[in-house]
Amino acid sequence: MRFSRLLIPTTKETPNDATLASHIFLIRGGFIQSVGGSGLYNFLPLGKKVLDRVRSVVKDELDKAGCQEVSLSFVTPASLWEESGRYEKYGKELLRFKDRKNNEFVLGPTHEEMMVNLVRQSVRSYKQLPLNLYQINLKFRDEIRPRFGLMRGREFLMKDGYSFHTSSEDMKREFDLMEETYKKIFTRLGLEFRVVEADSGAIGGSGSKEFMVLADSGEDTIVVCDACDYGANIEAAVRKEKVCEVEAPEALSGKIHTPDTTTIEALSAFFKTDPFYLVKTVAKRALYDEGKSEVVLFALRGSDELQEVKACNAVHANDLADITEEELKEAGLIAGYMSPTAVPEGIKVVLDNNLKEASSMICGANEKDYHLTGSSFSGLQGDYHDLVAVQEGDLCPCCGSSLRYTKGIEAGHIFQLGTQYSEPLGATFLDENGKAQPMVMGTYGIGVSRLLAAIIEQNHDEKGCIWTRESAPFDLQIIISNIKDGEQVALGEKLYGKLKASGMDVLLDDRKDRFGAKMKDYELLGVPYAVVIGKKLQDGLVEFVRREGLVKEEVPAEDIFDAVIQKV
Repeated sequence: MRFSRLLIPTTKETPNDATLASHIFLIRGGFIQSVGGSGLYNFLPLGKKVLDRVRSVVKDELDKAGCQEVSLSFVTPASLWEESGRYEKYGKELLRFKDRKNNEFVLGPTHEEMMVNLVRQSVRSYKQLPLNLYQINLKFRDEIRPRFGLMRGREFLMKDGYSFHTSSEDMKREFDLMEETYKKIFTRLGLEFRVVEADSGAIGGSGSKEFMVLADSGEDTIVVCDACDYGANIEAAVRKEKVCEVEAPEALSGKIHTPDTTTIEALSAFFKTDPFYLVKTVAKRALYDEGKSEVVLFALRGSDELQEVKACNAVHANDLADITEEELKEAGLIAGYMSPTAVPEGIKVVLDNNLKEASSMICGANEKDYHLTGSSFSGLQGDYHDLVAVQEGDLCPCCGSSLRYTKGIEAGHIFQLGTQYSEPLGATFLDENGKAQPMVMGTYGIGVSRLLAAIIEQNHDEKGCIWTRESAPFDLQIIISNIKDGEQVALGEKLYGKLKASGMDVLLDDRKDRFGAKMKDYELLGVPYAVVIGKKLQDGLVEFVRREGLVKEEVPAEDIFDAVIQKV
């Protein structure tokens, strides 16, 4: 491709709303174009070229793994979402609308319902299973605050795949296959990533893993162990059970006057004991479908912090909301003195697993200025769950080494769905005995357009993009320093022709611009390699440039074709 014929509207100005490197350089490099600042983007020729190259890597590895590509309608009947029970639960990110006949539809943010509908009309027997179908198609989520360019836009290109099985064992086999396939995809794209345990969120299911591209600009906090492969999203991270070397407080069971001790810190100082032996009780309002809600108390050790996603999942709520002191009073609860053991009738209590069998604990009395000492949970029946937010320095559940936080960009997510969608949608098969059984499902997603941003977040410098080999818009860029120099032009054209004939994808910068402007564009666009044909040609030399680090090497002009073939 000739630069002079290609639409690449590069600019020196940084967009006002851009803070991440990927957002800045993709706009400045003319890869994408914002549509009204509303989280929508046009892909220009260079951006579409990169998108297609990333897409082809994804497709190639999926096809090798035996997956079959389909293309589902972007517009989905709302009735399918009502069948699955997600129409209300999904929330305001689901864009709903009606056609001229007053039929309700949604713009698909994900396509579980549509794919199940396709399969339930096509598959009847166990002999047709297993089946893994995928598409690479547009999605739409009506983000309340779209930001960071392609990282969190409203419309995006996504690969979503769905597998259908006769048993949970076979679904887990496919789940493991997809994990290995995704690893191959991200490795081919030149990304440093981590596979982490994850919360299943609105998709649901019993188990899921995320593929996190490691980057300081990532929105997600992940917990990792450097001594082993353990990694988890902060929302799903677990730790080795904590122990406390400080002795438990020696106090008889009773009610103690504790004026103005409404915080864990104040209570710890008052009793001169470690927060490990205090009970922290957090009140939240759990929000459910159809506007229903309830007050829930979450209890954990005072040395721990509540992880709200874990808490939300523990009560199967859509979300948790904070509660005012007035609302607490109406529920019969005293702020700062709440207790999991002295609870008004009708208030749900959820206990952290670390409180099981705990003794010598101090907790609120649900009475102003009073706490209970000597509280024991030994033998106490209750609703126990993992509620704790894992902290840096906690011990790895696998090897016992110290855990640390890092930042990541979620680029892929795979789920073990089970029968969560097949049962309500009636996707069944006839087993060997002729009996109808619900299909067991897995689902597997990759944010294809988001990968462009992730690649740049991990591979850039202050000058611009540094595309990885498999994602680059071109394999090589030829830069003719002075287009008026016939010798330079002749060599550039000859090399361009030979490299194209050899199958290489080459960008020839044949513009009449100054050499400095051409080099700035090269640095901004981030093609992995360049051949610079300049003044040194009169000495029989040209420059071979590696974009990463801008490493330059002089090569005899007569050897440049062979050098490029060898190096690129």
